[in-house]
Amino acid sequence: MILRELAHARTGDKGDISCVSVIAYDMADYPRLMQVVTVERVAAHFAGIAKGPVRRYELPGIGALNFVLKGALGGGVTRSLALDAHGKCLASLMLELDIPADAGSS
Repeated sequence: MILRELAHARTGDKGDISCVSVIAYDMADYPRLMQVVTVERVAAHFAGIAKGPVRRYELPGIGALNFVLKGALGGGVTRSLALDAHGKCLASLMLELDIPADAGSS
């Protein structure tokens, strides 16, 4: 299973920082997301992209996790030569994260 089966994602940017929010389709899956979508797994998933630390913020009231990826945008929109300078494709990349079969299910 991959993350996109349990959640959708949105991105935002500020300078060289990308914020990727993961929002559960079903609130019953939020505890599972909290268990498996960890800072360590996200940092490893974005290892070639995020050059700085990754932080996670929990928003249980809306069933979401917000990840802040520092150093993920090649210096920022006005400095980057990347085709996706705003990092909008990072939401799709996040949703490719593997969800282990033995992880707590809803």
